[in-house]
Amino acid sequence: MDWIERFAHVVVRAGVNVQPGQGVVLNTDTAHLEIARAVVEAAYAAGAAWVEPIWSDGPMRRSEVDHASLDQLRASRPWALQRTREWAEQGTAWITLAGDADPHVLDGADPARAAARRVEESFARRDAVIGKLRWTVVGAPNRGWATQVFGEPDLDRLWQAVGTAMRLDEEDPVTAWQQRAATLAERGAALDALELTEVRYQGDGTDLTVGLIPGCHWTGGGMVDDAGVAYMPNIPTEEVFTSPDRSRADGVLRVTKPLVLAGRLVTGLRLTFEGGRITTVAADEGADIVEAQLATDEGARYLGEVSLVDRDSRIAQTGIIFHNTLFDENAGCHVAWGQSFPFAVPGGVAMSAEQRAALGLNTSGVHTDVVVGGAGITVTGTGPKGTVDLIRDDEWVLG
Repeated sequence: MDWIERFAHVVVRAGVNVQPGQGVVLNTDTAHLEIARAVVEAAYAAGAAWVEPIWSDGPMRRSEVDHASLDQLRASRPWALQRTREWAEQGTAWITLAGDADPHVLDGADPARAAARRVEESFARRDAVIGKLRWTVVGAPNRGWATQVFGEPDLDRLWQAVGTAMRLDEEDPVTAWQQRAATLAERGAALDALELTEVRYQGDGTDLTVGLIPGCHWTGGGMVDDAGVAYMPNIPTEEVFTSPDRSRADGVLRVTKPLVLAGRLVTGLRLTFEGGRITTVAADEGADIVEAQLATDEGARYLGEVSLVDRDSRIAQTGIIFHNTLFDENAGCHVAWGQSFPFAVPGGVAMSAEQRAALGLNTSGVHTDVVVGGAGITVTGTGPKGTVDLIRDDEWVLG
């Protein structure tokens, strides 16, 4: 197999794990045409009943942002809501090919328009992927992304880096991911056994303490749907994560990797938290687009995820800044503001919104990961057994 064939095979077999007779939705950019075709081929070869591509395009998005009103950009469309709900009811598999062909496509656009979201549609997609269907998000190489990473459109070099990060260089990449998923699951189980009440991130401008929900569950590697079918929501994935108590985050966080947000590049991001809420935002570049996203709804300023990643990560070992959140978040410890994961607490998926809120789970139409980890980062966890090191100088030290 070549890189693209291997990529498609991993997405379909290890990512969403397409089953015979299942429908598949493929969210992709026009820049990913060749890869999208390979994914469609692999999905049908796995027995998919149908595959529905949904195309996006950066310049078309810029036209929408420039010309549609803010109300139009935020207004949900009944047909889109109905489509999402029907796909969820049918147990459709969702594949998203990420990888900005031009991360500067919205430079100069109004930040409020660029960050605008159809919140009801976002909530419908969130409800669909929480316990109702299998989904995966995977970075798809393209020349624009290569230029952002290397300063030139060296697509072959990007494929080499992505191939390493996604274990496409293994003899059997699907089995390699199954083995890695098992290791991450073991780490999650070790964290669960500690019954942690808080985690603290420290190092290089960061000192952030985040409270955890009693009985919360750490997830690592992959998940299993209601029918018992295993899948991996993100490839690559090198993390173990949970959802914190939205009201308990205090301190400062220095983001250690660039962030591409709503078509804009954000660098040197620094955040201050008080009582769980992001109170101040500073950045070398792009603070306005971060502020615009944080203003989209009440939950956007609160955390929905805390995550642990160490230098054993394949992405970290490449030494490359991918300028792609999916990859960069798996190079180091990270947190995310916005939507929580209801499955992080026992029975959370079946709970009402009010019950989830009472536990401390956050609700938002956004979920944005930012990296805090790297050389020098230390993470400790506190619980009934005292305070223990989880990661020391970017190395996993918990037994």
